[in-house]
Amino acid sequence: MRIWHDFKLFLRIKGALHLVLTLFLYGIGMGILAPMNAIYLRESLGLGKVEIASIFAISLLLNMVLTIGVGIVSDSMKRKKTIPLLASVVCMIGLVIYMNADSYAQALIGMALATAPSGMIMGQLFAMARNHVTRLAPDIVEMAQIWMRATYSVGFFTGLLVGANLYLLATFHGVLWGNLAGYASLFLLLLFYKEITLDSSIASAKAGEPFSLIMLFAILLLSCADAIRGLYLPLVVNEQFGDPRLMSFIWSIQAVFELLFMTMAGYWAAKYGSKPIIMLGGLFALITYIAYCTSDSLTVFFLMQPLYSFFVSVLYGVAMGYVQRMFIHKAGFGASLYVFISQTASLIGYFLPLFIDGVTPQIFWIPAALIVVSMGLMTRALYVGRQQQLSA
Repeated sequence: MRIWHDFKLFLRIKGALHLVLTLFLYGIGMGILAPMNAIYLRESLGLGKVEIASIFAISLLLNMVLTIGVGIVSDSMKRKKTIPLLASVVCMIGLVIYMNADSYAQALIGMALATAPSGMIMGQLFAMARNHVTRLAPDIVEMAQIWMRATYSVGFFTGLLVGANLYLLATFHGVLWGNLAGYASLFLLLLFYKEITLDSSIASAKAGEPFSLIMLFAILLLSCADAIRGLYLPLVVNEQFGDPRLMSFIWSIQAVFELLFMTMAGYWAAKYGSKPIIMLGGLFALITYIAYCTSDSLTVFFLMQPLYSFFVSVLYGVAMGYVQRMFIHKAGFGASLYVFISQTASLIGYFLPLFIDGVTPQIFWIPAALIVVSMGLMTRALYVGRQQQLSA
C-alpha cells in the first residue's frame, strides 16, 4: 500500500523524527494559549471588542512585515536555523511582559513581542523541513510536508486540552506559562537540530506549480474565513454557553480527524489536482458556517467539527504545498509567503466582524460569503487552466 510505504520511508529519514518532535511540542505550546487569548484580554484585563481586535491587528502587522521580510532574505542564507532560534527568545520575553500586563498598552507590547516573530518561526521551520526531505527523500516531499503540518496540528490540539486543564488548575496565568514552555521546548530542540542545506539545482529539478494570482487570492479568502472563526468562535461559544473551556474541547475533536484527513487530502490532490480538493474543503467550510448561523445547539457546534477538520486539513496541508510549489526554487520565500497570506487573512478577518454589533453567531455569515467568492474564483481558475490545456 502506497501510503504505508511512503510513511515508513518518511520515518526512516535521518533527522525527520527530530523535526516531527519539534513541531509537535511547538504546536502544544501554541495550542495551550490559542482559545484563551481573546477571553484573557476580555475577562482578566477588561478590554472591549475593538481593543482586543486592535491588539491582535497591530501585533499581526508587525508579524507580517517580519515574516515576508525574513522570507525574502532567508534563501540567501546558508543556515536558516538561526532565525527561529532568535525568534523564540523574543517570543518568551514578550510572554513574560504579557502575563504581567495590567493595561491595554502593556498587553499590546507583550503580545507584539510574543507573536510578531512567530511567522518567522513557522515559515523557516517548514522551509528547513522541505529542504531536509528534498535532499534525503525527494519522492515524498509533499506528503512529508503534510505529515509535518499534521504533526503541528496534533500538537496544537493536544495543547488545547492541556490549556483547558491548566486553566482549571492555575487560571489564565497557568495557560500563559504553558505557552512559554512551548517556546522553550522549541528553542532547545532547534539548538540540537542538525540542519540540512539544499543545492538550488536539486530544487529546480522538482515539478512546481504555475504562478496564479487568482488562486493566491482565493486561498487568501479561505484563510480570511478561517481567521474569523479562529478569533470569534471562542467568544461566541463563551457568550452563548458561558464556559471558556468548551472551545478547547470543540477544537480538540479536530485532532481526531486531522492527521487522517490531511493524508487523504494529500493523496487526493496528487491524483485529482490541488484545486478541486481545495474547492471541496471550501464547500465543507461553507456548510459549517451556515450551521453556526442557524443553530443555537451546542451539539451542532460539536458535530460540525469533522466537516471543518477536512477544510482545515486542506487549507493547511494541500494549499500550503500548492503555494510553496509556485516558488519551488525558493523554499524560504515560498513557506513564508503562505504564512504571510494566513497573516493577511487574519488581519482582515479581525476587522470584518466589527461591522456586526455584539458577539453573535450572525458573525459567521461573513466567512460564509468569503467562501462563496473564493469558490467562484477557483472555478474560474480551473476553467482557464483546462482551456489552456485544450489549446496546448
